[in-house]
Amino acid sequence: MGIRLDKPWQRLDDEAIEALPSQLGVYHVADAGGTVLSVGFAGARELFGMQSALRHEMEQFGPAASQFRCEFTSNYRSRWDELLMLHLADHRELPEPQRDQAQRVGRLSPA
Repeated sequence: MGIRLDKPWQRLDDEAIEALPSQLGVYHVADAGGTVLSVGFAGARELFGMQSALRHEMEQFGPAASQFRCEFTSNYRSRWDELLMLHLADHRELPEPQRDQAQRVGRLSPA
């Protein structure tokens, strides 16, 4: 098992979000073409965990955000940092909502 979040994409809509458990974790939100718009986490401040975080993403991006994939973990901050480093290594920049994290996260050279 690698460190990439490579679970299948799911449609980002109210029905899919409602079916998720209210747990902590990390996620990718993408457009219809699979371009990642946000690498985020559902942390302790999210009242309903992943559900709340993804609803916020839907509000922020509107119809541009059409799919997501997620992973549930109590180590969401460490896992979020890994996903940010992977995205940075793959794309040389972070998605717009996370660009302020670029100087904070380390560098990774995935094989």
